Amino acid sequence: MPKIAFIGAGSVVFARTLITDILLNPELSDSTISLMDINEERLELITGLAKRLVEEYKWHAKIESTTDRRKAIEGADYVIVMIQVGGLDAYKLDVEIPRRYGIDQTVGDTLGPGGVFRAIRTIPVLADICWDMEELCPDALLINYSNPMAMNCWGMSLASDISAIGLCHSVQGTAWQIANYIGIPYEELSYWCAGINHMSWYLALEHNGRDVYPELRRAMENPEIYAKDRVRFEIMRHFGYFVTESTHHMSEYVPYFRRTPDMAERWTNPRWDYFEICSQNWEPFYNKIRAQISGSEPIGEVKPSHEYASQIIYAHQTGRPCRINGNVPNIDLISNLPYGCCVEVPILVDRTGLHPCVVGELPPQLAALNSSNIWVQNLAVEAALECDKQKAFQAIALDPLTSSLLELADIKKMVDEMWEAERQWIETE
Repeated sequence: MPKIAFIGAGSVVFARTLITDILLNPELSDSTISLMDINEERLELITGLAKRLVEEYKWHAKIESTTDRRKAIEGADYVIVMIQVGGLDAYKLDVEIPRRYGIDQTVGDTLGPGGVFRAIRTIPVLADICWDMEELCPDALLINYSNPMAMNCWGMSLASDISAIGLCHSVQGTAWQIANYIGIPYEELSYWCAGINHMSWYLALEHNGRDVYPELRRAMENPEIYAKDRVRFEIMRHFGYFVTESTHHMSEYVPYFRRTPDMAERWTNPRWDYFEICSQNWEPFYNKIRAQISGSEPIGEVKPSHEYASQIIYAHQTGRPCRINGNVPNIDLISNLPYGCCVEVPILVDRTGLHPCVVGELPPQLAALNSSNIWVQNLAVEAALECDKQKAFQAIALDPLTSSLLELADIKKMVDEMWEAERQWIETE
């Protein structure tokens, strides 16, 4: 059975979800799970939990752990990456420095100053992983969960020919929300969705062959439903289609919703600050996991999630096909987005691999919104691969939100400050 390497397995809660998803499939329950992280304490935690799960559910999986990335990757069939280069220390700088200049990113992991600098830290490490794979497991599939998704996947596609896909849960997660907004079972909602990560578009929404966009527009007029998703409903009202990422995320990718504190309060209340969530809420999770490992607290029932990784591995191993949405190079998939950029499209998966679906042209207004982000991504990828601070500045200067708030001289000053503050995580050679 397959060997599945987890790089960044110290992301304990998420790693547990993916391990459980994989091993719940009887055909995969005797896989080798090779866990790797540079943080020994977190690695010990996820290793203990994985072994406890295997014992509890009588799976036949082999659990390995190591701080040596090459050892984890060697001979792997799948390499799942979930790294955060610089951890919370770097993330804090990503959001706090721009905030002093008036750029309030409450997520800051996809675009803008935070997204660009996260890419600059992460892409060189991903390239190193790809080069290790070329040597140690050249036929393996790399499954990336690390943000900024589009920039990271684009960077990998330029650095290596290793087969890779980027996965996110916003497509299926938002589909679940839409189903709830219009009052139908999630399993009965059919959709066709494409664009770029965190800004993909539901080009078709159907229930039993019937277009349900009229129902979603009626739901928008319900004040209680509208209040749950103000930004996304306004985007749909003015541009015609519902977008995949949350109100808080989407408000950072366009210039319409958070140019002033009053605007941010009006459109994104209640405030949701991802850095604060990450920095304050991890200890209760870890304490619970320690109790589960020791046996003082039950493991509890395990259920499959909606994450795509296990579905891909299952389809590839068994030949039973599935369709997911993933991030891959735009090789004639969306004709009015730049060739070679990273797009998020429907993908068929079977024993022979990944088969991205041709979408054709997006409606022009959607392609324009995507393109406003893509050129930022393009320059950020070049900045990361070339360690070029000037291109980092140019990327951030073209960011739709940043450019609506700051003069060029202030953007340059902010980029200089961030570059110096994060220098220890930026590869300069």
